[in-house]
Amino acid sequence: MSELTIVRVFDAPRELVFRAWTDPAHLASWFGPHGFVASETSTDPRPGGAWHSRITSAEHGVDRRVSGVYREVSAPSRLVFTFRWQHPEDEVGETLVTIDLAELAGKTSMTFHQAPFPDTAERDGHLDGWQSGFEDLDKTLEDLK
Repeated sequence: MSELTIVRVFDAPRELVFRAWTDPAHLASWFGPHGFVASETSTDPRPGGAWHSRITSAEHGVDRRVSGVYREVSAPSRLVFTFRWQHPEDEVGETLVTIDLAELAGKTSMTFHQAPFPDTAERDGHLDGWQSGFEDLDKTLEDLK
């Protein structure tokens, strides 16, 4: 089984980065790869609370739904939640996402971890999607500051 870890520094306070992950309007503004639009996004950031979003791309002919359940919510430093695509051909199954946020001189260091993936191809596909989404998160955080 493969795992994915991404470490990234955002030029924003930790509380704001945490809010961008847990406020549905903020999450919808950046969630998904470039060229995708997130809609129908909802969050209930508490242990046992659910989240979901729909991402679409007319250019790519893609309409997918993703959802999960929060396992741990420790504002503003840690989020743990399940992640599952809601379409029949999904071969990834349920993964667990862990996000640790650390203060770094007015910025935020984020360690993102997702596992397990059935193979490296699936892991790498998610890596590309998350990295482009995090570029959009940079823009969202700049707008929110």
